[in-house]
Amino acid sequence: MQSTITITTRDGRAPAHLFRPALSGGPWPAVIVYMDARGVRPALFELAERVASAGYVVLLPDLFYRAGPYDAPSARAFSTDQELRQRWFAKYVTTASPANVLSDTEAFLDALATQPDVRGRQVATTGYCLGGGLSLAAAGRFPERVAAAASFHGGNLVTEAADSPHRTIPSIKGRVYVAGAVEDPFFPDTQKEALIAALGAAGVDSVVETYAGAKHGWVPSDSAVYDRDAAERHYRALLGLLDATLKKAREAS
Repeated sequence: MQSTITITTRDGRAPAHLFRPALSGGPWPAVIVYMDARGVRPALFELAERVASAGYVVLLPDLFYRAGPYDAPSARAFSTDQELRQRWFAKYVTTASPANVLSDTEAFLDALATQPDVRGRQVATTGYCLGGGLSLAAAGRFPERVAAAASFHGGNLVTEAADSPHRTIPSIKGRVYVAGAVEDPFFPDTQKEALIAALGAAGVDSVVETYAGAKHGWVPSDSAVYDRDAAERHYRALLGLLDATLKKAREAS
């Protein structure tokens, strides 16, 4: 079941989509999905519905709300039209900076806490491409609230930038799962090794792996490089992470 809400943030009003299980037996644990660089669109609704059907309330917020309404570009245009891509990044993607999105995340968490069918204060996060690093950063910024964080084909997870996602790792208390593609210029082996080292040094319960044969952006079904087998592997890994953290917490309470 899908509904739309508006969340008041520090900088304005963010549209967000809520997906609920079509089942009885709630309340349910909550999951925040951080979108990729092409924005909110039907392929991400499909993803959120898939997660919700496993017994979760899923929040998919529009991280580009500061730039105004938009129509998400097609995968073909996004991958072949460099001028369009540059304009898109300049107008929309730059507004979803880590600082902005972490500020928004506080409002997202507050909004979930007001939903009567959401159980508990702890949530999980998952992100794709742009959203992968944001998912990890949220786990570090809100360690008491984020029980698990996943990143799928997230890029630039370890950089020299002051807001690099890996810099939040020492604060993470939840479980972490990171999956990249074997041949991904945005997540080379050097980044993978540095990320594993940082997670290990912080004592974070984590798995970092790469999917052979998959390319950067393989999960959304409308992606130019969508890989059905790798996408299904992603769902198994993500739902396994959620079940082992959020559902386990429910059973223990």
